[in-house]
Amino acid sequence: MEETIKIYKDINGNVMALLIRAEHSEQGINFLTKNGDYQQVAYMGHMKGYKILPHYHNKISRKVDYTCETLIIRKGIIEVNLYDHLKISYTFIMRVGDIITLFSGGHGFNVIEDVEMVEIKQGPFLGPQDKTRFLST
Repeated sequence: MEETIKIYKDINGNVMALLIRAEHSEQGINFLTKNGDYQQVAYMGHMKGYKILPHYHNKISRKVDYTCETLIIRKGIIEVNLYDHLKISYTFIMRVGDIITLFSGGHGFNVIEDVEMVEIKQGPFLGPQDKTRFLST
């Protein structure tokens, strides 16, 4: 049986990506990231009638060195390639309902079936200096 939550790490043990499969289900609040990570990811499951108290997040300056991004597959199938030191370390398939947060390393995608996905990432966008493109080895 395939894991419904998978953490991919580079050769130094740094988290490259966090994959949550569409089939994943659990109750309560489970933070899947550490407090110091640039992006916080939690999975939550609550029963009907549960209340999340109204709240807002305080204005706090944070230093962020890397752009994390999250992809949600809405339609289709993609092949994901994760790169460590410009070489492919992991290859896997994502389908409808799968969610991935990319923390470090490189990444590329091959569209297997027509795909629609939502990308969420930190801003502001800094134009060409925001990313480096490379050829796969």
